[in-house]
Amino acid sequence: MLSQEDNRRLAQLERQLRRDDPDFCARMRGDLSARRRVPLSLALTAAVIWAATLTLALFGWWGAAAVAAVWGTVIVAALAYRCRPGRGSSYPDVFPPSW
Repeated sequence: MLSQEDNRRLAQLERQLRRDDPDFCARMRGDLSARRRVPLSLALTAAVIWAATLTLALFGWWGAAAVAAVWGTVIVAALAYRCRPGRGSSYPDVFPPSW
């Protein structure tokens, strides 16, 4: 546990860092809108499931095609949710506000 003097000094250093290098602080918080990459494994899985859906439908296996279509849609929805713009960072705030 830090003493009151150490807490005051740490808060002063944090304020100075925010003032001197705000870009660094934003990168540490994850505030900059970094381009989110689509997970390749999920995209490939969705493509394979949709191809299987079409194949099953062509052979007349409508029940299996419907189940595959639902799972393909679930995976695409998960991809869209994971890669949506404006999503906050999963990293904790490195420099929380000092009260």
